[in-house]
Amino acid sequence: MADPRIEQYARILVETCIDVQPKWQVLILSSPLARPLVDEVSRQIARRGAYAMLRLTFDGQTSNMPWVEEAADELLATPAPLFANELETADALMAIQAPENTRQLTAVASERMAMLQAAYRPSMQRMFTGEMPWVGCQYPTPALAQDAGMSVREFEDFLYDACLLDWDVERERMAKYAARFDAAEEVHVVGEETDIRLSVAGRNAEIDAGGANVPGGEFYLSPLEDSAEGTIAFTEYPAVYAGREVSGVRLRFEGGKVVDASADSSEDFLFEMLDRDEGARRLGELGIGCNPGITRHMKNTLFDEKIDGTVHLALGNGLPEIGGVNESQIHWDIVKDLRHGGRIELDGELVQENGAWLI
Repeated sequence: MADPRIEQYARILVETCIDVQPKWQVLILSSPLARPLVDEVSRQIARRGAYAMLRLTFDGQTSNMPWVEEAADELLATPAPLFANELETADALMAIQAPENTRQLTAVASERMAMLQAAYRPSMQRMFTGEMPWVGCQYPTPALAQDAGMSVREFEDFLYDACLLDWDVERERMAKYAARFDAAEEVHVVGEETDIRLSVAGRNAEIDAGGANVPGGEFYLSPLEDSAEGTIAFTEYPAVYAGREVSGVRLRFEGGKVVDASADSSEDFLFEMLDRDEGARRLGELGIGCNPGITRHMKNTLFDEKIDGTVHLALGNGLPEIGGVNESQIHWDIVKDLRHGGRIELDGELVQENGAWLI
């Protein structure tokens, strides 16, 4: 018997996140393990009088990894005209991750992935600016459950509890906090080995409550690119990016730029990412986690960045739809837990302490 939660999940993706309209061409990127959700999403898109355009790979990645491993550099650096045209002309995009192995990308040199990402960045610009509606989500697989330290059934329950919320209610709740950030000029985050100030003057927050990422449960801003001053230590959880884990990341900012960095493990990878391009050492995002259904870290950034009582900083690409202008091939969200001795101040006023809101 089909899990009835899959239909609810698909409805949130099709109706709330994208709001599919008649005659739209909706590009769906996924893999075979997500078939129950892909099938249900396709049905609901059809009922709305739109086209469901499936693009499947076998390993849970959005790219064909055997091809990426073997293709010449010239091919990697040049977008395939057919796929580029789909990205540039689709009316909406849905990416449903269902990996067989969450570490699949470690087999590919990061330089090759960087070439591929750079090649398709122009074709994906409509996603960055908000011109094309899109959503990214996950379907529960054994690999994701294993990373989370759960059985598959436990992970299914966890995922649906975090995703199948009343997003209108959640949006209203988060709007109160986001409005206070909108009225502020400076954000001051203090915690273990952490004392960092960011300017958000003139930048407004976006509330994620059934938007481009599922689960939602955060609001986020693009700080002024030259404003970050101070230090932050991501000592509670490992930073996960492109299938790699880096523990104990510590960063020091001056004039908005990382001028000193270290890590307890995989430090070479950290510096490789920081040196990826000119924008990689600046911040593209400050996010505030607010999802009440996510209470523990799972080495799964899509969920971890929404843990209630945490903040995350993203190194690299900014968010043009909310005023960010930093450009980079990377966008690496790294989570800082403030629930045990941390606080957030806005223009000198204490607004959150130990993960609890005071406004």
